[in-house]
Amino acid sequence: MSSPIRFTCKNVLPDTPDEIAAHILELSNWPDFTGYGLLPGIKQAEFEIRTPEVVGTRIRATNCDGSSHTEEIIVWDLPRRLQLRMQDFSAPVSRIASHFDEFWEFAPANNGTQVTRTMELHAKSALTRPLLWLISKLLKRAIARHLCQLREGG
Repeated sequence: MSSPIRFTCKNVLPDTPDEIAAHILELSNWPDFTGYGLLPGIKQAEFEIRTPEVVGTRIRATNCDGSSHTEEIIVWDLPRRLQLRMQDFSAPVSRIASHFDEFWEFAPANNGTQVTRTMELHAKSALTRPLLWLISKLLKRAIARHLCQLREGG
């Protein structure tokens, strides 16, 4: 299988890594992710499984266009990093991608925390990779905008 499509977005947030992580676990915040262009935002999110140690927690996200996916917390290593895996996509993404890995890395910064979000999108085949690359461009813009929203406290 070919290497994943990868991109990174960075911003300084006024919150601590623990506060940022708590924001992620507060599912009422998930609709703040509004998507970009044809990429839908999140309408709602609910826990499928919530583990006491956080790792292994699975969240079902339903998007504004009716599509859905799950996000599983793979790594929860505060205050340094965390990782989520997006999978179980509904169509049409299920036809072109196996999963997306999202890495959050935290570092001290003036007036807050430097947040680096890296996405790795895994195509199902070489034939679907060009379409997934186009989706990655929209997703990068959506994540950059989301980081700005988080910085501004919204």
